[in-house]
Amino acid sequence: MKTLSENTIFPPTAKKTPTYLKKFDSVRLDNYYWLNDRENPEVLDYLNKENNYYEKMTVNTKGFQKKIFKEIKEKIKEDDESVPYFLNGYWYITKFEEEKNYPIYLRRKSSLNANDEILFDCNKLAKGHEYFNLSNIRISPNNKYAAFSIDTISRRLYTIRIKNLETGEILSQSIKNSSGNFAWANNNSTLFYTIRDSKTLRSNKIYKHSLGSNSKKDKLVYHEKDKTFYTNVSRSKSNKYIIISSYSTLTSEFQFLDADLPDNNFKLFSKRKRGLEYSISHFKKDFFIITNRDNCINYKLMKTSINNTDYKNWKTVIEHREDVLIEGIDIFKNYLVVSERSNGLNQINIKKWDDSENYFINFDTETFSSYTTSNFDFNTHILRYGFSSLNQPSMVIDFNMKTRERIIRKEQQVLDKNFNKENYISERIWASGEDGTQIPISLVYKKGIKKDGKNPLLLYGYGSYGNTIDPYFSISRLSLLDRGFIFAIAHVRGSEYMGRKWYENGKLLNKMNTFLDFVSCTKYLINQGYTSSNHSYAYGGSAGGLLVGTVINLAPELYNGVVSAVPFVDLVTTMLDEIIPLTTGEYDEWGNPNQKKYFDYMLAYSPYDNIKKIKYPNLLVTTGLHDSQVQYWEPAKWVAKLREFKEGNNLIFLNTNMESGHGGASGRFEAIKELAKEYVFLFDLEKIHK
Repeated sequence: MKTLSENTIFPPTAKKTPTYLKKFDSVRLDNYYWLNDRENPEVLDYLNKENNYYEKMTVNTKGFQKKIFKEIKEKIKEDDESVPYFLNGYWYITKFEEEKNYPIYLRRKSSLNANDEILFDCNKLAKGHEYFNLSNIRISPNNKYAAFSIDTISRRLYTIRIKNLETGEILSQSIKNSSGNFAWANNNSTLFYTIRDSKTLRSNKIYKHSLGSNSKKDKLVYHEKDKTFYTNVSRSKSNKYIIISSYSTLTSEFQFLDADLPDNNFKLFSKRKRGLEYSISHFKKDFFIITNRDNCINYKLMKTSINNTDYKNWKTVIEHREDVLIEGIDIFKNYLVVSERSNGLNQINIKKWDDSENYFINFDTETFSSYTTSNFDFNTHILRYGFSSLNQPSMVIDFNMKTRERIIRKEQQVLDKNFNKENYISERIWASGEDGTQIPISLVYKKGIKKDGKNPLLLYGYGSYGNTIDPYFSISRLSLLDRGFIFAIAHVRGSEYMGRKWYENGKLLNKMNTFLDFVSCTKYLINQGYTSSNHSYAYGGSAGGLLVGTVINLAPELYNGVVSAVPFVDLVTTMLDEIIPLTTGEYDEWGNPNQKKYFDYMLAYSPYDNIKKIKYPNLLVTTGLHDSQVQYWEPAKWVAKLREFKEGNNLIFLNTNMESGHGGASGRFEAIKELAKEYVFLFDLEKIHK
């Protein structure tokens, strides 16, 4: 069988239409700027030609792609359901049925033995749509209505509908261009919801809707006018308050309203101060506040009376610690549960309100992911949390905070008689960064692998927005591991893996640390014999696409191949265009290029602007025509320019899903097909064909 590189089909060539972009003392030539017109037939023709090229070049791998798809699909329990949780008199369950792509949401009244009441069968709702996503469901306090939001374009512009759960009727009124966030007031007839700006996709307005009324008459209750801020609406776990949050990368502000009095005005919690971040949770007569106040970079926990919420009245509950990041809290009648991170690892701290107990749940493993989940009930001793590691299938565990007894409610099933988690080794190692900083790497591989430099290794990275990629189990990843691949996660700066400073040292004018850390991790893995440059691969998506895009400009010789999914690669041009979705809200992440110091710094690493005449690794680049986060033209322009400049015969593919957006194809099986494409691209480069 011919490998991809042995095919002799020539790739399409994008036409060059010079556009000169001037800023400060810089003039940038962009020959592919014209690709940013989604409605232009020439643009669509070019994207289709790229897709045809990809299809023709990979025709010999189609059978292998189907095999990988079948292999992954057969290991997944198709007739599966979630662990039930109890809320306001009902048990709620999400289940999947065999051969069906989408979930079914149902509930049972009072008892798990009661009859199923189908809330939404997404398989039926998705009929006739190439893409479908039901993003949110909120049940009214009297259990009679369900508000829900759907997206059928993959642009993250949701339509809110309301279903009468007693009659099964979906009410005629719909609310378009929502972010998908909404909250019921306690009168069961008032719904607060968020609207996005249709151009920038910034969620900037909160409206109030009355059941049965025309949505065109809905009242605007809040307008967030600062273009760097977003706003959302939610309901407190206590069900006492409707809460409006306004937030940018660095600053937070909240308003609250008694859920029993929806016609009253919202009350400001504490006026925004640039650089002050906080979040709020209600309990009895107080609000509890996670905040970075007083330069507490890893946050501390404070509280204040519901009657006096201004900043000056906050009192400390848990002091700031230099080596512990507070990530969240769960409040119960008798317990406070604090989710923390220390030395990169998750911790769950359980405290009794009367201070008679204070202890941690122990996790006896080197690298893992743990998180609290579905804790909706105040009046319980049971804490539900999830646990997973790179070689441990995910578990849902109920922990009795009183007796400290654990019950595994569910462990992810792998439908493969040959699977044994003991056959895989998971470990954490540390690479030295260019500045001497120790960079953690989590990795997993099959037992018996030798560190002789001959192993294919896929290194994953993200490293932006403080988003931390914790080690988790993946059934699909077994297809890599069982064919000799090592899978690794580089916990580079820009995440919060090692605390908030880890993030601060990987953003704005420290952003180069993110890229250099990834390069250092790759070099360390090569030097330690895990792999070699001939067998080294990188994967990054979205801001992770920016990461790998920059890395292959810095050190292309380290990688045989790279998969870049929906990559953010035209950094400067995008961040200078305030009309493009999400731009203004990200100035505190990358910098505002209207200021010269940020413009110069961003220009120095922007993947698109730093393409040069070198030998690049083999590349598979994926995107979606309707992507709301990273516009399709960024990867399209990037590929066109890479083809123009690259030396050697390495392959570059651009595969555009003409129906999807940032999250890729919808439906659990369609997503596996996309993954199979990526895996087979890597396997082919390794000459693995079975």
